[in-house]
Amino acid sequence: MKISLRILLLALVSITGATFMIQAQTQQPMATADQAPEQPQQPVIKTDAEWRKQLTPEQYRIARKSGTERPNGEVYQTFKKQGAGTYYCVGCNAELFSSNEKFDSHCGWPSFYDPSMAKNVKSIIDPDGSRIEVRCAVCDAHLGHVFKGEGFSTPTDKRYCINGAILKFVPTEVKKTH
Repeated sequence: MKISLRILLLALVSITGATFMIQAQTQQPMATADQAPEQPQQPVIKTDAEWRKQLTPEQYRIARKSGTERPNGEVYQTFKKQGAGTYYCVGCNAELFSSNEKFDSHCGWPSFYDPSMAKNVKSIIDPDGSRIEVRCAVCDAHLGHVFKGEGFSTPTDKRYCINGAILKFVPTEVKKTH
């Protein structure tokens, strides 16, 4: 009995480790663009097939299936090095956050203390009330979660913990095309 339990635990640990290694190897860097995208003027609604065609498998898993990227991955390392700019939804190009509200919370995911375009970000309390999910208000993509009252030295005392894979970064030097 003890041996079969050990084998089962060893198999479980191996599978979990392999899953994280595969995610690490398949994670794409954060999307970037040379110019700000045109902002959507109405809700963006697509079929599942259209989302699968537009998004990478990782972006689809996060944005459409409420997944989470692994912490401290390539996307997060890229995020930490980015300078001034704006972050857009990879699903619909809606402006979400800017580097003005960006801060390093040391959590392993991109963090902001407020959206740059509040009308494009909606919050939904999880069914059990333990967390607040953050979604794109334009295309309903899962972005991450927002946490309040953690004591960060920010103007809002909020931490928008966002999956970087669903963000598209446009540096400030680029002119907007609205």
